[in-house]
This record gives sequence, C-alpha cells and structure tokens, in this order.
Amino acid sequence: SPSWPKGAEEAAMELGNVELIYDGPTDGSPEKQASMIEQYTLKGVDVIAVSPNDPNVVAPALRKARERGIHVLSWDADAIQDSRDFFVNQATAEAIAHGMVNTMVQDLGGPETRADVAIVTAFLTAANQNVWIEHMKTHIDQKYPNLNLVAIKPSDEDQKLAFKVTQDLMKAYPDIKGFFGISSVSFPGAAEAVKQAGKTGQVMVTGLATPNSMRSYVEGGTVKSVVLWNTAELGYLTIKVGEALATGKLKQGDTSFDAGKLGKKKIAGDQVLLGDILVFTKDNIHQYDF
Repeated sequence: SPSWPKGAEEAAMELGNVELIYDGPTDGSPEKQASMIEQYTLKGVDVIAVSPNDPNVVAPALRKARERGIHVLSWDADAIQDSRDFFVNQATAEAIAHGMVNTMVQDLGGPETRADVAIVTAFLTAANQNVWIEHMKTHIDQKYPNLNLVAIKPSDEDQKLAFKVTQDLMKAYPDIKGFFGISSVSFPGAAEAVKQAGKTGQVMVTGLATPNSMRSYVEGGTVKSVVLWNTAELGYLTIKVGEALATGKLKQGDTSFDAGKLGKKKIAGDQVLLGDILVFTKDNIHQYDF
C-alpha cells in the first residue's frame, strides 16, 4: 500500500537516527524477497522489516539475518515465529475476519438473509489471508447459518485475474449474493466484475483495500463497505518498533510500547498490536485519504 511508506518515512524523520530503505520485488515473488533479504544481511543493516509473501520461503534468509545479529520484524503478514523478533500486527486476524463477515451480513440486509458468498484471495500460500479465511469460516459457522461459502479462489495478486475469477463465479453460481475481496488487488477486481455485470445492489462486494482505491465503487454504490486498518499508522509503528529494537529500548517480554503520536500500544507475546479495524462507507470515506 502506498501509504505504508508515508507513515514509515514520517516515523524515520521524527526519530532522526533512522535511514529508511523501502524495497521489494515488483511481482511479489517470495524467492526474490528471500534474495533481497540476503543482500541486506550482507550489507549489515540493523533491522529488516518484512511482509512475507510466503513465510516458508523467506524463513531461511531471515534466520540467517538473525544469526548475524540483525533484528527482524514482520509486519502486515507474519513470518515463521523463530525467524523474527516481533510481528507488528495491524489488528488481530480474528478482528479482521469477523469485521469482513459482519460487514457482509450487514450489507446483505442482516443475519436472516440467505446468501451464497465466495472469497477471492490473492495467493493460496499467503499466510495472513489463510488465517483470515479460517477465522471467517469459523465465524460464519458459529454465527451466520444463512451464509453459505461456496468457493475460495486465488487471483495471484492480479486485478485482471480477480475480475475474471469473479465473472466465472457469477456464471458458476448464478444466485451468488456476495464476494469478499480479501486483498487490495482482489477487492477492486471483484467490484469491477460486479459493476460490469450490472449487478450493483444485487451482489454485495466487501473486503480489504485502501479507501482511495475503492472510493469510486463506494460512491457509485457497487461497494457499501470497505474494511481496513490505518496503513500509514502501520508503517509508522513498524519503524518505531524497529528503532526501539535496534537501540535496546524494546525487549522480549515487554507488554506495552510507547509509539509516539499513536500513544501506548499493547504487546501480546511477540506481537505489537496497532489496534482496531476501520470500516469505510459512503458516510465517512471522504474523511480519509490513503
């Protein structure tokens, strides 16, 4: 998300002792991510903060970095636990999953509405998305017997593919009433497919994306609600945590963290929590710009 670096840069400037390098493979390849981690390890950086596309693929490179004395953080998506010091978590996986399901139920008209729904994800290997999906399934099973999850399809972090997958699902399930786009790429792809099919208002689309990327769909009525957290704040918090680790201000076992302008943040074990989810609707989306 383009606003993550904005928040990260703000924290780096505020701290004054941080040189921030923002980098990553343009195609989301986990193998390229791993080799970049190896390069930065050889350069001898103090902290590596990574949002892993495949935790298993990057784990050996992250472990090597830690052996060299480099502090490792994961953010947005978690790494394998023994390959990082802390996970800077936007909101608990449960809160995100429940937020999406509750929002869909509300958009469909309440828990009494019977509806077939589908999930369009990015990669089937994306750890954060798989955890969200598990929590979504559990929440649907326990609370919403009228929601019927008919399919979970990957879109390989490709908006055109997300569009096509959604089109195909509407053909395969003509009565489908809702789509969850659970990545910043699959959500607009799914929304565009519903819009072009002339199903605005009949088929609901919700999920995770920045308000700016979904604004036109919200204003046009194809999307009623967008679920997210404040990505700029996540970037800010990640840099604050990284600096505190590097300077010894933050240690394993701490239960809270002073995050500057964000105030005190809770540490649950080895996770620093940003906080709650945000839901953007027609009523409040104009207040946000990221």
